[in-house]
Amino acid sequence: MSQFFIPSERIERAILLIRGHKVMLAEDLARLYEVPTKVLNQAVRRNLQRFPADFMFQLTWEETRLLRSQIVTLDEAATTTGSRRGRHPKYRPYVFTELGVAMLSSVLRSERAIQVNIEIIVVLSLC
Repeated sequence: MSQFFIPSERIERAILLIRGHKVMLAEDLARLYEVPTKVLNQAVRRNLQRFPADFMFQLTWEETRLLRSQIVTLDEAATTTGSRRGRHPKYRPYVFTELGVAMLSSVLRSERAIQVNIEIIVVLSLC
């Protein structure tokens, strides 16, 4: 049995249903792996051949807008910190399917990525 670093509820909250697929945002995955989102995106870009469309896809502007309208904490955080950062995205986010999550550990190349991936895949298979 693997050692669980992350409560399964935290992973479950990050799972979204988009285009009929259970997916996770690159930003949420980066938080779980404890790496900046920029680092995760760079690792993926360097290895794009490992991420076909059924592993990862970019949200449309409409999907991005709908997703952001569901995230109440964004406005709450901006209110409490005074920050307006992140309120109007420049880029459409990427999401990863279960297959894409499985591939991420091979491009991030860290022990934490391997363990976190195991935990995510277990939770995804139970959802």
